[in-house]
Amino acid sequence: MTIRDFMLEDHRHCDDLFAAAEQSAGDGDLVAARLAFGQFRDAVLRHFTGEEATLFPAFEERTGMRMGPTQVMRMEHEQMRALMDAAVDALESGKTEDFLGQADSLLITMQQHNMKEENVLYPMCDQQLGDAAGALVERLRSELEAA
Repeated sequence: MTIRDFMLEDHRHCDDLFAAAEQSAGDGDLVAARLAFGQFRDAVLRHFTGEEATLFPAFEERTGMRMGPTQVMRMEHEQMRALMDAAVDALESGKTEDFLGQADSLLITMQQHNMKEENVLYPMCDQQLGDAAGALVERLRSELEAA
């Protein structure tokens, strides 16, 4: 399995969890929304950690590019962490409309971010890390499934 295929699969998993949270909030079920958003947030944070601790450093080591696409992805991760925190705060306060607004902002940011990773960064990783990609995917798999 390629890095792109594996990470794209994890993006879809996170998307499904996000959709469940948004649906629950839209239905007015804040208990279910909190649970689903918590699962989504945990999955996304594991995904970010896998990228930041394993994938990005391997790519940077191989290419020598430390100020390029991985730096942009790290900055976008920080933006999404802030949006997730604001969404959690809205859910904890019982402010469904605020949550849905934060969720819309987060969705747009995630979609743009994921497109860059799936169409640019991950293919670059597969190309640059070709000989090490299989072992890297297995390491990422264990990291993403660890929690």
